[in-house]
Amino acid sequence: MMENDAHLLIVDDDERIRGLLQKFLMKSGFLVSAARDAAHARRVLSGLEFDLIVLDIMMPGEDGISLTRELRKTMATPILLLTAKGETDDRIAGLEAGADDYLSKPFEPKELLLRINAILRRMPTDDAADSLPKVLHLGACRYDMDKSELWRGDQPVRLTATEVQLMRIFSAKPSEPISRMQLVDDLGRDSGKDGGKAQERAVDVQITRLRRKIEDDPKQPRYLQTVRGAGYMLAPD
Repeated sequence: MMENDAHLLIVDDDERIRGLLQKFLMKSGFLVSAARDAAHARRVLSGLEFDLIVLDIMMPGEDGISLTRELRKTMATPILLLTAKGETDDRIAGLEAGADDYLSKPFEPKELLLRINAILRRMPTDDAADSLPKVLHLGACRYDMDKSELWRGDQPVRLTATEVQLMRIFSAKPSEPISRMQLVDDLGRDSGKDGGKAQERAVDVQITRLRRKIEDDPKQPRYLQTVRGAGYMLAPD
């Protein structure tokens, strides 16, 4: 899927911002729908499928973090949260709830476009992966590299877009440590505005969330390991 083939949903209670974003993203080649709050978004999502959701955190009624948490129970559609500037707690809470990325207000529309494209963009196929096994075994889980699917026994494990990207990155280099900054780069995160350290902390949150899906004991990871001074490493059986 090319980025400009994607159907986006903008959820923001500010009519002016919602309209401006919709017009800008449509001019950038996307198909764009909009919702004014969480309840409206639920109704729209019940009838349509989207490739990505741009979701404001601060909304009357149900906020964006709560909606993200609920949506993650039934869907893996990528979610980009719009947060108030400097609200670090909101950013971390949003990532823990299942968001793929965040962008602080105020922001330049072009930066939003870059973030959206980075989430939608899939990692290029590594030719070196041809010599690797197509299925990695991780205890009770197995990861199908061709289909980017994670299974626990005969049950599929739902992965978010960012988790899919992380598994592709790690499975391309099994048993090889990958630094947090390299993961930031490979995920297409922009470390310029928010700072590299903030983006590395965001990666830590994503790793913690992924461990809950892979590990029998996420607090003592066996397969998605922390390598002191080197980053993270996927260590299949």
